[in-house]
Amino acid sequence: MRLDDSGEPEARAGRSRRDLLRTCLMSSLSLDLLGLIRARSEAAPLPQDRLGSLTPLRACIAIFYYGGPSQLETFDPKPEAPAEIRGEFQTIATSVPGIRLSEHLPRIAGVMHKVAIIRSMHHGNRLHDPAAIETFTGRLPPQGDRELFSPVPQQFPSWGGTLGYMRRARNVPIAHAALPFAFHNVVEVPCQGGGFLGSAFDPFRIDVDPESQSYRADLLAGPQGVGLPRQVSRRRLLEAVDRGPGSPLADRMRQNYQQAYRLLGSTAVRRALELDREDPRLLARYGSADGPWSPGPSTGAEHGFARNMRGRNLVLARRLVEAGVPFVNVYDFKQQGQNWDTHSRNFSQHRDFLLPPMDRAFAALIEDLDARGLLSSTLVIGLGEFGRTPRINKNAGRDHWPDCYSLILAGGGVRGGQVFGASDRCAAYPASDPVTPADLAATIFWRFGLDPGSEIRDAQNRPFKLADGQPITALFG
Repeated sequence: MRLDDSGEPEARAGRSRRDLLRTCLMSSLSLDLLGLIRARSEAAPLPQDRLGSLTPLRACIAIFYYGGPSQLETFDPKPEAPAEIRGEFQTIATSVPGIRLSEHLPRIAGVMHKVAIIRSMHHGNRLHDPAAIETFTGRLPPQGDRELFSPVPQQFPSWGGTLGYMRRARNVPIAHAALPFAFHNVVEVPCQGGGFLGSAFDPFRIDVDPESQSYRADLLAGPQGVGLPRQVSRRRLLEAVDRGPGSPLADRMRQNYQQAYRLLGSTAVRRALELDREDPRLLARYGSADGPWSPGPSTGAEHGFARNMRGRNLVLARRLVEAGVPFVNVYDFKQQGQNWDTHSRNFSQHRDFLLPPMDRAFAALIEDLDARGLLSSTLVIGLGEFGRTPRINKNAGRDHWPDCYSLILAGGGVRGGQVFGASDRCAAYPASDPVTPADLAATIFWRFGLDPGSEIRDAQNRPFKLADGQPITALFG
């Protein structure tokens, strides 16, 4: 009979705990271990004069509307353009005189004084995978402008992975979280993790369980029958075994075990996943007015599930920020019942399924963060990987268009009620102040107090800047 470290017969629960620790360890010591050990940071503290009166961010919530929302049906309508360009929607006034939005964004219009729009984002990738890679890494996709049909390793790190690496000495239990699905076209798009920095800087993934209609993170689930005394006993035994001459590999293994134990002991993050602790009235504000996870009166169960989940994703993102997670990615992906990739029926798709839950949830998040005193220290970004063609196609749709599109930002020192950059009269190309994904990456790192010009090095010792663009400082007060 095998005995565990407490002197008791080894139980299934003990094996579960051991398996959990092994999972945490191996996720960090996978095939890119050498890249992780050899990657180096040469960051210098960002001088205060580079931030002005701003305080470095506490957190960032990045909401990704996968598939590409139409700029003309959202934040850059062109009511004076010809009908084949302007489309079916009217515009509405906002809380900021002179700024008008799509008629199907009334709640965001009501908080426009807290929101900024960039109307001149652009890049050169016309397909989903390369566009998403450049969006989340600020780098040109290594594979060029083509979709991926088999898995490839991620080269450059994501925003959250880079932040976690640069701030790794802080030893937070979770530096970067992503929910509720990893997104993919055919294969998982290689832009969501640590890239050459190592898989230790991949996001902590939080999934949604459609059957139980709840969020889960398997690495936080403690095994049955293993209480606190046995956890303490096991940790002491591990520490005793680990004593001895150090090496880079051994040191890294110790760090990974410590990270695993921090995760297991992270009560705040575990409680953050329990959305039933939220006031039902608050959940309704985010878009669950039809009741928890239920269909709306005129939609199928799939769309009702998606509407409620889209709102609840943002509630969970806020709860994770409160629990101390500094970077949260929310992927509004096609598995949630509807796709932003509107090659056909663009107007009915946006009007009936896409814009209402987005409008409601985004505005509620801004108001909720503000009411809790978190908006000034939390940057919120809403964007897709590209926009849609100015001209409507024969299927009443719009196709991919990376040449000019819009995104929105709020909080984190953003001066609300402004528009940065402009598109031409058809929303086809930037007319002023063009912005690239590299500029957005530089802006995020700068607001966290990191110098975008700092270097990180890959496994071949090649130097790369944190970001190749320039921070958009004019967005901030």
